[in-house]
Amino acid sequence: MLQRLLPFLTLITLFVSLSIATPNFLTHLNLSTVVRQTAVINIIALGMTLIIVTSGIDLSVGAILALSGFLGAKAMEAGYSIPMAILIGLTVGTTCGLINGFLITRLKINPFIVTLGMLGVIRGMTLTISNGLPASGVPEGFSFLATGTLLGLPLVLWILVVCAVAMHFVLEYTKLGRYAFAIGSNPDAAYYAGVPVSFHLTFVYAIAGLLTGLAAMIEASRLMTGQPTAGQGYELQAIAAVVIGGGSLRGGEGTVLGTLIGAFIMGLLSNGSDLLGINPYLQQTLIGLAIIVAVTLDELRKRRLPK
Repeated sequence: MLQRLLPFLTLITLFVSLSIATPNFLTHLNLSTVVRQTAVINIIALGMTLIIVTSGIDLSVGAILALSGFLGAKAMEAGYSIPMAILIGLTVGTTCGLINGFLITRLKINPFIVTLGMLGVIRGMTLTISNGLPASGVPEGFSFLATGTLLGLPLVLWILVVCAVAMHFVLEYTKLGRYAFAIGSNPDAAYYAGVPVSFHLTFVYAIAGLLTGLAAMIEASRLMTGQPTAGQGYELQAIAAVVIGGGSLRGGEGTVLGTLIGAFIMGLLSNGSDLLGINPYLQQTLIGLAIIVAVTLDELRKRRLPK
């Protein structure tokens, strides 16, 4: 119980500490900035939650984000409408996720190896298509996706809430969610129980790709360009959000709320470091230590469980 409450207690402690340490933290402008900065990682991490629940992993999400964002921005540069460009970004992300799922399930290759390979393939493809140059001819109205407000709150927060509610519903109340937990807990038992393991695993990676495509278009809107080098290191942050939030790399465990808390913990660490003038390179160290601590606690808890 303590381990499950620890991420929430950590978030509260960090929030209160930063509120006391700097007067600039607890302002509407700064909190809106935190939400906008963490929205991309949050959305990617929601898809990563579903993957990690199945005992999988996806190291290619950063590369998928770069390709989806670049092609979406390139479509607007070519004269396509903003909705059509967003649809293109979502389609590219979903297609990449489907390819990951197909390679993992049909060729029986370990998810770590498949997605590590796809990281290089997709990143190289993006740089080849773009010649290393960003797609910058996007309309001014596209910035509303990342910087706009709705009912006084950032639009990206509403998008994040919708995605989180949908993912919570999938995990807790659908056949896909129940099968995901079953596959993560014991894939062989799930198979012999009649669960279509290959189909649902492929679908899981497709959903993660779809969410990454959405995050890509938000990132492109924030930068107002389609950067072929975008998303570097995002896979680490997404995995860290799930693990810090209580997800288990062994599979069978993970919650949407925990993932959101984990992502916001990292967002507050980054924002607080900037406000307090802490060396930004130290942030990577803190995230790495947080992952080690979270995994260690999970391992210690599992060792104490009765056989």
